[in-house]
Amino acid sequence: MRLRRPHRPRIPRTRTGQRRLVQAVMLGCVLALLPATWMYVVTGDRLRTTADVPHTEVAVVFGAGLWNDEPSPYLAHRLDAAAKLYREGRIEVVLVTGDNSREDYDEPDAMRAYLTGHGVPDRRIVSDYAGFDTWDSCVRAKKIFGVDRAVLISQGFHIRRAVALCQQAGVTSYGIGVEAKHDATWYYGGAREVVAAGKAALDAVFEPDPRFLGPEEPGVGQALASGR
Repeated sequence: MRLRRPHRPRIPRTRTGQRRLVQAVMLGCVLALLPATWMYVVTGDRLRTTADVPHTEVAVVFGAGLWNDEPSPYLAHRLDAAAKLYREGRIEVVLVTGDNSREDYDEPDAMRAYLTGHGVPDRRIVSDYAGFDTWDSCVRAKKIFGVDRAVLISQGFHIRRAVALCQQAGVTSYGIGVEAKHDATWYYGGAREVVAAGKAALDAVFEPDPRFLGPEEPGVGQALASGR
């Protein structure tokens, strides 16, 4: 039995064909970079640090996974930044948004427990259990929780996408990209953003409804009215 050689793409032999191939590759590269360029333009003046972010009533912390029902190190860094901002009086309420699509996986409650253990009163924390992705979290922050202005907290590789999407969803946003160890997770997150940027651009253009919208919730307003 003869084994067939794997088919190899043919490179055009004529100059015209080669020129068209190069043009097609260049066009593909340009199209791939457009979403990332859009994010950088939109978020150019919206990134801050915990030291210089303006006072904003609400901070939004995006989920980043659990390890044995506890916040992953990446998520813990985000929550540490939110707790620091609260202690310094730069924010008043923390909206934790994450995945609770399964009974045995509850990001928002794990985030709440971590924050209360680091000095944020329970009454100043609001949970969004349907923050299945960044766009959903941004839209729900606006439409469900009535957030018009917020500090967004995530890792540096994700924060521009978060700010760009929340701005598009109608939430005037400042972003804080917390530091992270450059381990395998960091490199994976950075690589993933190349693909995620494309989806973000589509979300911004078509503005789809979140996977779950539901009725409006008064949690943020009540938390703000509760006082420190």
